[in-house]
Amino acid sequence: MEIRQLQRDTMKRENGADAQRLVPWPALNAPFEGSWCVVEPGGATGMHAHHEYEIFIAVSGEAVLDSQGERREFRAGDIVHFPPHTAHRVLNESSAQFEMYCVWWDAEMSERFVGRHEQQA
Repeated sequence: MEIRQLQRDTMKRENGADAQRLVPWPALNAPFEGSWCVVEPGGATGMHAHHEYEIFIAVSGEAVLDSQGERREFRAGDIVHFPPHTAHRVLNESSAQFEMYCVWWDAEMSERFVGRHEQQA
C-alpha cells in the first residue's frame, strides 16, 4: 500500500485555488490525473475551458458552479462532470473554505495508460 499525503503547507496557487496534484505518481498507472483544490471564502477560480473531460467531487463546504450561463449550488458529496471545451468556474461565496477533488482525462492519457498496462502484463 502506498499513500499520497496531502501537504497543505506546500499547496500551490493555481487558477484561483490552492492545489496539490495527488495523481499520478510512479507506482500508479492511471488513465487520469487528479488534484486536491481549496477555494478560500470569497474566492473563485478563473473561468476556463480545456480539451480534457473533468469531474469535480465536492468534499467539504459549499460553492457555486458557474458554467455556460448557469449557476448551481455545489456542496459536499456532490459531483459534476464538464465535457471538453465547456467553460466553468467555482465561486466560494460562503464564509468557510470549499474543498474538492478534481479529476481530468483525455484520449492521450487513456492511450498511455493502456500502453503502460500492456508493458506491465
